[in-house]
Amino acid sequence: MHKLYYQPEGHWFGDCMPFGHDGKFYLYHQRDTRDPAPLENGQPFGWSLAVTSDFVHYEDYGESLKKGDYDAQDQYIYAGSVFEAEGLYHAFYTGFNREYASRGKASQVLMHAVSKDLVHWEKTRDKLTFTPQPGYDKNDWRDPFVLWDKEKEEYLLILGARKLDGEKILNGCTVKFTSKDLEHWTFGGDFWNPGIYSMHEMPDLFRIGDWWYLVISEYSDKNKIVYRMSRSLDGPWTAPIDDAFDGRAYYAGRTFELNGQRILFGWVPTRENNDDLGNFQWGGTFVAHEVYQREDGTLGVRIPQTVWDAFLERKETAVSKICLKTVDSRQEIRLDPECGSLYSFETDLKFTEGTRSFAVKVYENEASGEGYEFRFTLGENRLEFDKTPNMPWFRCMNKGLDRPVFLKAGRTYRLKLIVDDTIATIYIDGVALNTRMYTKPGDSLGIYVTDGCLELENASISKSLKK
Repeated sequence: MHKLYYQPEGHWFGDCMPFGHDGKFYLYHQRDTRDPAPLENGQPFGWSLAVTSDFVHYEDYGESLKKGDYDAQDQYIYAGSVFEAEGLYHAFYTGFNREYASRGKASQVLMHAVSKDLVHWEKTRDKLTFTPQPGYDKNDWRDPFVLWDKEKEEYLLILGARKLDGEKILNGCTVKFTSKDLEHWTFGGDFWNPGIYSMHEMPDLFRIGDWWYLVISEYSDKNKIVYRMSRSLDGPWTAPIDDAFDGRAYYAGRTFELNGQRILFGWVPTRENNDDLGNFQWGGTFVAHEVYQREDGTLGVRIPQTVWDAFLERKETAVSKICLKTVDSRQEIRLDPECGSLYSFETDLKFTEGTRSFAVKVYENEASGEGYEFRFTLGENRLEFDKTPNMPWFRCMNKGLDRPVFLKAGRTYRLKLIVDDTIATIYIDGVALNTRMYTKPGDSLGIYVTDGCLELENASISKSLKK
């Protein structure tokens, strides 16, 4: 079981609807029992609640927004959003019944609940007017997000949908409604309809400075969280070169800003049969990224400081300052032979012009060299996770476990790594990559360089958490 990252005991963490109040983050989320399988093939769920101020310690309130009866529209409570308005806390959510589609009824309908304390919710049973619209799939109409548009002085609600257009698959879009009072809503058509994905899940909107950011999760291209940028809520929405926050093993993230800190709330999926060769599954373990804006307006992520500070004082590794240098081969050094299954590692590093690649190896077997690695292939501007060596080919299903990363020779970068049992998270220059590992061939942490020179300095490690 994970010691740092949050996963409710006996459950898997699903989509999160974050809210912030009085210095604390409220994590409304789905808890999957996987009995007998993930998501709609398992037991129905509502929204459970965990509250934290540091993403290390959590107050567990159990099911807060309760699921409906088995025959009710909200047999399952799928994603939505929580916000404060008109003197109350509001939750607009997706009511899903897995039996309705076969009966010719809309399986996904937006619903409404209110609360005075963020813990106890009363369903309004309002006859809401943002039901599936003509020309859209009534069984893919979910994940509403609401904000107040100051310029137009109205509420804006966006949600994920699919157009009905023959046999076409890439019909996913984000649609919008507007309202002055949260009761009467006007359909505004497509908010963003790029024709790129089959479905837009968990849409999110926020503003930093002069830029608006639209975030969605998609499962038909790279299966990850992507974003677009615009100077206006009316678009156009442009894609940066790197339009994601993480790789395949991080999904369904929504953001919330509290006290100047914007956090992305996503989950790291498990693999089928707990096998490195297995595909990723719905639900898993919560991991927080802090989102920040770069000078050019694009977004980067970093580890929340409270998470990093949860580890005890770091100790220098056996080689806190070293230069690995080779012309036509690989040179590797072990930084710690006995890391255990929970630790944080950081180092300053820089490389020379023409260096081919370098990598950080985790759970390495010292005798055989078998383990896992985060490899930076510098000429390709790529960070990739894989198992090594791949013999017999292949030993890890790593499709989507890569990120673009644009590192420059001669510049010093701070690399940070957290390993928490089966999860590893690496950060460098605003880029993050999460993964799952199950075999764990050994217990060593190492680093290597291929065809070039890599300098390490201020390398340190911590193997336990503060109480």
